[in-house]
Formats: sequence, C-alpha cells, structure tokens
Amino acid sequence: MTVPLGGIALAQHDAAYAALDRAGFTDVWSSEVAGTDAFTPLALAAAWQPGLRLGTAITPVFTRGPGLLAMSAAALAEAAPGRFSLGIGASSPVLVRDWNAVPFDEPFRRTRDVLRFLRAALAGETVDEAYDTFTVRRFTLERPPAVPPPILLAALRPGMLRLAGAEADGVILNWLSADDVPRALAELGERRTGFEVAARIFVCPTEDAAYARALGRRLITSYLTVPAYAEFHRWLGRDEAFAPMWAAWAAGDRRGASAAVPDEVVDALVLHGSPERCRAEVRRYADNGVDVPIVALLPTPEVTAGGATALLSLIVQLGTNSVEASA
Repeated sequence: MTVPLGGIALAQHDAAYAALDRAGFTDVWSSEVAGTDAFTPLALAAAWQPGLRLGTAITPVFTRGPGLLAMSAAALAEAAPGRFSLGIGASSPVLVRDWNAVPFDEPFRRTRDVLRFLRAALAGETVDEAYDTFTVRRFTLERPPAVPPPILLAALRPGMLRLAGAEADGVILNWLSADDVPRALAELGERRTGFEVAARIFVCPTEDAAYARALGRRLITSYLTVPAYAEFHRWLGRDEAFAPMWAAWAAGDRRGASAAVPDEVVDALVLHGSPERCRAEVRRYADNGVDVPIVALLPTPEVTAGGATALLSLIVQLGTNSVEASA
C-alpha cells in the first residue's frame, strides 16, 4: 500500500499501519511529490509495525545531494534492518526544477551516477569519484547499515529499464496496465536472483464508475501529458488513443483533454469496481510478472462520506486476509 493514506494525520497512522498488517498487506511504500517526504512515513511504520516491509517509490535523485540521500537511506535501513528497499528515479521537471529550484539536466546520466554512488556509499566504502554529472570527494557514511538496502530504479522506457536490469536490485514501474507489464519487463534483460519488480497501481474501489472514470481522467491528463510519460505511452502503443488528449492539452483546452480520454484506457490504467474486483485486477499485474504490486488508493465517495473509519474498513476489504476469512 502507498502511504501515507489521505485523510489520516501522520500522528494517527499507527492505526492505519496496524489495519494494513491485519488485512494481509506485506509492504508500505512512500512517494515524494508535494506531500510528505519519502522517509518520515516509513520511519513511523518501522517503529509501529515491525513486520511490514518498507520502500520508497520514489525518492528523486536531484532533490537531495548524494551524501544526504545516502544518509537518509542508511538511517532507515538501520531502523528497519533487512526490511527497507530504496527506490530512486529521475522524477520530473516540475518537481525538480519548478518546485525545488534544481536544474533538471541529463536525467538518465544523473540517475545512473546516483545509483552507482549509493551502491558504494551504502556498502560503507569511501567514495572519491568524479561522475559524469557530479563529483564527490571522500564521503564515508559514519553509520553504514549492517544490511545495505536493495536499490530499485524507477524506469519507463528502454534505456532506463536496461539500466535497472543491468545495475539495480529491482525496477519500479508506474502508469501502465497489467497487459503492458510484459513489454516493459522484456527490456530488462536477464534478471539476477533476487531482482524485484514493483509497480504502483492506481485503485479506486467504488462501483460508481462515473466517479472513478472522472477521477481517472483528471489523473491521466495531469500525468500523461508530461513529456516523459507521453513518450512512454507512445512506446506502449497508445499514440492513437491519446492523440486527441495531447492535442487538446497543447491547445490549452484542459477540459477537452480530459473528455478525450477513452473509457477503455481509463479502465486499464485506473482500476475501479468492488474491492473484490479491484483485488482480482491487481492480481493480473502479479500474474504478468510484478513481484510487488503497490496499491495507490484513490479517494472514493464512500470514504469521503465516512472518513477514517470507512477508509480503514476499505483497507480490510482490499486485503488478502479478507479473502481467507471468507473462504
């Protein structure tokens, strides 16, 4: 499950993490956009629910210096030895350049360089290296983790996917359908033992299809008009399906762009329906090669009306233990 959950304060997430654990969720994964940072929600989970695995999906490679990113990862790995995975990625020009005042230059090479730096630094090595995109002089972690965390790489198109397959411990996929997964995985090359495939999956567990599709369209027009994601979906073969949306967006017609997204594309990228149906659709990702399907839970009319109590009840319905209990 993606954390933190909307509508629940971080200080009250002990109940949310306990509900996730009882419901059969094995992992909590954070992201870093404009809400919480990636590490604080996981630090709380490490203390409150020591049975849960933890991961970032993702921490951008531009918004922290290499040394600070290594320190943050090392601290969480020390707090949750053997239970933490560090997911990194390039992020986007809006988040990096517009919101954090950092140039978004050479994202592929920067991601590769940070991956190589972290591999050495988290192993306790002294790093004294001139990389292509930055230079680090004699950096050594004072508290290297006893169990260095696996490093997963967020990847969309072939170049980054091949880098993940060659140098990372896993890959993080995003904004793709279950049927798209084999296409992405084919670019990884021969995978090493222990290599993990994670995917963030948007889930809106409501039977109000009109609501779910309207929300899905807003998300799709917000994300998939970003150049990197647009090129990703062209590569996946959705050029014809998304061409009207991209044209309307380029013309400044935001409403027209949203209206141009076909229902079948929304349904493939934003899962909706009953909790049972959503769980079955998430299972399709696993069947197609995803080891860690990460649910990104979207607001529903039922949760909006019922608040935190309804949200915790929904978590139970989505969890695998609800299947075992009803079997």
